[in-house]
Amino acid sequence: MPVVIGFEGSANKIGIGIIRDGEVLSNPRRTYITPPGQGFMPSDTARHHRAVILTVLKEALEQAGLKPADIDCVAYTKGPGMGAPLVTVALVARTVAQLWGTPLLGVNHCIGHIEMGRLITRADNPTVLYVSGGNTQVIAYSQRRYRIFGETIDIAVGNCLDRFARVIKISNDPSPGYNIEQMAKKGSQFVELPYTVKGMDVSFSGILSYIEETVFSMLVEITERAMAHCGSQEVLIVGGVGCNLRLQEMMGVMCKERGAKLFATDERFCIDNGAMIAQAGWEMFRSGQITELEDSWITQRYRTDAVEVTWRD
Repeated sequence: MPVVIGFEGSANKIGIGIIRDGEVLSNPRRTYITPPGQGFMPSDTARHHRAVILTVLKEALEQAGLKPADIDCVAYTKGPGMGAPLVTVALVARTVAQLWGTPLLGVNHCIGHIEMGRLITRADNPTVLYVSGGNTQVIAYSQRRYRIFGETIDIAVGNCLDRFARVIKISNDPSPGYNIEQMAKKGSQFVELPYTVKGMDVSFSGILSYIEETVFSMLVEITERAMAHCGSQEVLIVGGVGCNLRLQEMMGVMCKERGAKLFATDERFCIDNGAMIAQAGWEMFRSGQITELEDSWITQRYRTDAVEVTWRD
């Protein structure tokens, strides 16, 4: 039963988690929060991560009750994400792997979300809706790849939410999307907005003054199309926006109509965290993968379908 530690820091959250044979031993996390009306810049975010990463590492080991000698592999987020934060975390992960004498594994951030979702929900072979600040994709597994059936052709749904929050000065604590969701619960009027689905892709750039219904309806539509294509009876929602209860409710209605099952996780695992990187790293490590030191760079635009999935049939 290998023990894998995972380092995540692709955006404004820095997390370190430890996984042993499908069990989450620890998963501490910190979030870089900016004032209302402001986003987070790469250099400032990296500075935040540098300031707290060793504290988070100590917490992860203490909560798991483990010592460095107990760790079999160090996994880190290779990408996609923001360059400066990714580099910061990769440098620490490389250093730790060398100090502890353990193998190193670069993990695709998106696949980390998928594998964590599969672990927590026990979904077998779902159609995946991956929605976050930097990514919006409909994904299904086929022939050792996570295939992208549809995606945003401009900005991600989480980025759309964040930009809207900045325009009307919504607080970033704990997150813009969460605060928008709470405000939307109090709303009673539906505002008609552009509904832009292009084949299996979606466009959000023209909807920066919107209510959640339109955006989420677009996501439900393209997810249902992918399910029909794959003959799938499961949907798994992952990524930070996947915590949104209204999105889960709307997807649940569609799944019920199709006789399908919906799977989702709470904020412990849908929001960026170290355990998801550890879990994907655990799967990769067991299938014989490692990343040589000279290959342990970061890739800001690291596509989900660029990874060979050696751990699934």
